[in-house]
Amino acid sequence: MTGYDRPEGEALVLGVPRAAFRPSPVFLALVALFVTSAVLTWHRVGNVRLDVFLFVVSGWLVSLCLHEYAHAVVAFRAGDRSVAHRGYLTLNPLKYSHPLLSIVLPVVVVLLGGIGLPGGAVWVDRHRIPGRLRHTLVSLAGPATNVLFALVLILALRLTGPAPLEFLAALALLAFLQVTASALNLLPVPGLDGGNMLQPWLNPQWRRMYDLFAPYGFILLFALLWNPRIAGWFFGAVFAVGDVLGLPAPLYAHGLDLIRFWES
Repeated sequence: MTGYDRPEGEALVLGVPRAAFRPSPVFLALVALFVTSAVLTWHRVGNVRLDVFLFVVSGWLVSLCLHEYAHAVVAFRAGDRSVAHRGYLTLNPLKYSHPLLSIVLPVVVVLLGGIGLPGGAVWVDRHRIPGRLRHTLVSLAGPATNVLFALVLILALRLTGPAPLEFLAALALLAFLQVTASALNLLPVPGLDGGNMLQPWLNPQWRRMYDLFAPYGFILLFALLWNPRIAGWFFGAVFAVGDVLGLPAPLYAHGLDLIRFWES
């Protein structure tokens, strides 16, 4: 049972109906909101702080969809067709995990702390994917998407000519969120992408221990960042990476101030 009713004559892609690959209306609506709010921010239409808020949050949700889609499409190409049947290849954020934990919580953390917290999750049938390298590539695909998105945004920031400060600040903040998301996801914490990249290469004893802690990856992440010394090292490294990439700290700090439109 595939979960899709294939109309007679519809073409298949590796045994899966093409409908499994069509972008969902939810994702298309997010993209439309992202583009619309970018135009509103540029032209300072209405409440510009609200425009910046919509621009950054919708852009963050689009990146979340792309992150999880990257996991799913690499898993699909590696042999797991179940990701298509679960709707992971439609870019629908509601398919990736619990709306509260995967969408609302990360957005709240973005608003309060300017941190790109890892959000959704796709369930991959690892038994259908042969080879340790392929498992690692499936886990790497998501953070690699955040890295690529960050580089594209920073390039856009550099190539943008004279522009409203609010637009530049929003673009810089969105890029900074991608940098933090990339760094967090690449940490070798059980249950996160960085840990999942290493898991296939562990010996059986360490792998059993890893699998025991993996469901508590988010708790472990918060526990690590709660430690002032570890948090200082981590964010110091993130700020350093931002500096190397040419991301102006005052600009994304201004963006973080702008998205808190309720404080205006």
